Amino acid sequence: MPARTKVEVKGFEARHYDSLMNLITLGKYAGFIRQAIADLQLPTGAVVADLGAGTGKNAELMLPYLGERGKIYALEIGEEMKAQLRQRQERFPQIELIDQRIEQPFTLPQPADTVFISFVLHGFEQPDRLNIIRNALNNLKNGGEFCILDYNQFDVDAAPWYVRLAIRKVECELAEDFINRNWPAILKEAGFQHTRQTTYFRGYVRLLCARK
Repeated sequence: MPARTKVEVKGFEARHYDSLMNLITLGKYAGFIRQAIADLQLPTGAVVADLGAGTGKNAELMLPYLGERGKIYALEIGEEMKAQLRQRQERFPQIELIDQRIEQPFTLPQPADTVFISFVLHGFEQPDRLNIIRNALNNLKNGGEFCILDYNQFDVDAAPWYVRLAIRKVECELAEDFINRNWPAILKEAGFQHTRQTTYFRGYVRLLCARK
């Protein structure tokens, strides 16, 4: 039985996270994440908050879109992840590491144009997910977007065997609960307005962006 939550990645998995993700997706992860970052439509000079920023790889991929005036606040608490993030921060001073739990209230040094969270939200219990959404809303500029890169809503029972295997044997127990929820409706109820979405991997993964 997989763990109920895998929010905090530790040990070997944390130290080699980017390489492992590319391995288990048969080399597709690197290209996929680059496309998803492009689909964020980040404006030049934007302020971005990356929630559960991990190794900082996603933050690094955002920098060419932001230009010299851009800023990324990378929120992360995992020790191994933070160690890798600090190495990137030394090379890219536009990235600022913030040691902060994302389900607890926080205030960024300045409001963000985009709040981004990638394959993290599904690992939380629903009340904590709602707290994260509230934090995103509170830290966004008016007109800014909260973008969730994670599993789409789909019928797990009707999915191919390899998708069912990944969700029910590899992923944490909370993943299927996340998949079964109507996230555009939840975001609207939380106070967000217009949503847009892009899907990947035959529709099983989605970038869902909602505007404040």
